[in-house]
Amino acid sequence: MAHNLKVVAETGNGTVKTFNDAERIYYDGYWIRHYEVPDTLAYKKRLIEQLARRVFHHTENGINTPGHKLEEVKRAHDQEKDPARKRVLAAMLAGALLNRGVDILTKMVELEELGVRIEADNELLKSCGRCFMSALEYGRYIRPRHGAEGLDELWGEPFKAFTMPTEQFHETRYIKIAQTMGCIDTLAEKICKIFHQAPGFGGLCERIEALADSCKHVCETLRSDPVMLELWPRFVCAADSLKAFRPHFGADVSSAQRALGRRGRELVQSGTALIIDMSNMRIPLPRSTRDFLQRCDEFQKKYQRRLA
Repeated sequence: MAHNLKVVAETGNGTVKTFNDAERIYYDGYWIRHYEVPDTLAYKKRLIEQLARRVFHHTENGINTPGHKLEEVKRAHDQEKDPARKRVLAAMLAGALLNRGVDILTKMVELEELGVRIEADNELLKSCGRCFMSALEYGRYIRPRHGAEGLDELWGEPFKAFTMPTEQFHETRYIKIAQTMGCIDTLAEKICKIFHQAPGFGGLCERIEALADSCKHVCETLRSDPVMLELWPRFVCAADSLKAFRPHFGADVSSAQRALGRRGRELVQSGTALIIDMSNMRIPLPRSTRDFLQRCDEFQKKYQRRLA
């Protein structure tokens, strides 16, 4: 299932069309799977819960502090004198504030379901907003689980989802998904350009293209969409196939060529990990992309004659 949704023709951002498989919306060169979403407090709660789960998945361990421990963590943070330990407690406090905001929002949705109308100036709603804002403030103390890019953007998304109209928030997500797809295509094309004729790397480009295609589909699709039952196994298998890739040489291969194979595989594995990270995070990583492309250029320059 090729992801042939990158287009060249001029189309206005926000244009919606129905293709064979789904309704899609156009942003910055890509037709992205489009979802109709209700602008309700109940939907906003589900959205923020999903965003919170995603951001905790990409942060250091131990900071997903339950909201009911907020006061306890705040006291420990305020009393701590050691800077390193205070940093950890600040990260835990950020997690507790985010979870407290979600807790408040959950109870407000339950009240709405009982017929209680929640006005925009409701004190609970304001308290919820303050929790998300404080979580954003303390979020600068959190360390990412992998790499050093993208966490600030992920951590800010629950606050944006709370403060923005739902339609406006989803517009920002479509833009980020299009940018992510662009980074994925750039990395895949660069790797294939380097290795498409390299001795020992036959079949690599097909695997890279399959991974890039799967990653773009996974990136644009809600985890709750039933189509993920098809997309996720395809994505995992494409990733596993690349992780298992080894350059293949004959028995008489030189030690220099074997060294090229090892270093080439290391480069491919780094690019594969970066593509997968962007797909899972659903945001572009421009600095990491630039750094990897520079590594590719240096590798290509060093081994130019052996790659041909």
